[in-house]
Amino acid sequence: MSSEIHLGSWLSIGSPVIAELAADAGFHWLLIDLEHGCTSEAAVPDQLRAFRGSAAKPIVRVPAPDADRIARVLDWGAHGIMVPHVNSAAEATACVRAMRYPPLGHRGVSRSVRAYGYGTKPFPGETAPVLLAQIETWEGVSNVEAIAAVDGVDVLFVGPADLQFDLKSRPQATLDYASCLKRVVAAAVDAGKECGILCRDAADLETLINAGFRWVAVDSDLSLLRAGYQRWIRQAAEIAGRRDPL
Repeated sequence: MSSEIHLGSWLSIGSPVIAELAADAGFHWLLIDLEHGCTSEAAVPDQLRAFRGSAAKPIVRVPAPDADRIARVLDWGAHGIMVPHVNSAAEATACVRAMRYPPLGHRGVSRSVRAYGYGTKPFPGETAPVLLAQIETWEGVSNVEAIAAVDGVDVLFVGPADLQFDLKSRPQATLDYASCLKRVVAAAVDAGKECGILCRDAADLETLINAGFRWVAVDSDLSLLRAGYQRWIRQAAEIAGRRDPL
């Protein structure tokens, strides 16, 4: 496992302006969220264009392991794909095959897509986009070693909210949340892969990095904007409460 930290964030709103600002801010990668975000698939290309000239890598989270959608966002120029709820090695293998050209996969070939400059850039042949496989269930944790062993899975990425919710509904689960995190990190280390997680609280960032997470997404555009609005409202309310009545 590399010691390099890949710092990212969630793009949930679907605005190319926010994508451009975040890309210029210095993040290593940013995730365009098609699973829970406010954006539509048709809005993704303009968000990807906002990355042009920046060092940030655009990752698109598809809502499901749909091969057609995976291929389409890669054709549009996504650097990699995040797939939610990867629960088995077979599911991980299917995702890899959707992302790869023959003979390693079944992605359709077109030399005129945006990823290759609409035909102005040489077609590179076999490419290996980054695959972030989300571990979000007890089943996924139970199979995490096999998932990590799949050639083409680059990052085991924990979805904290989904995993904690799933564990509460699984009386057969033999590990608590903290132990599940340790198992995911260990599986990544043993397979020579990376592991990642979404961090909502800045106070947890150092702890997660020290635990071995290297692909860390910090918060989202939507929640950062919400927090900023709420902070100003609270401050204004406090000032209004201290004023003497006229």
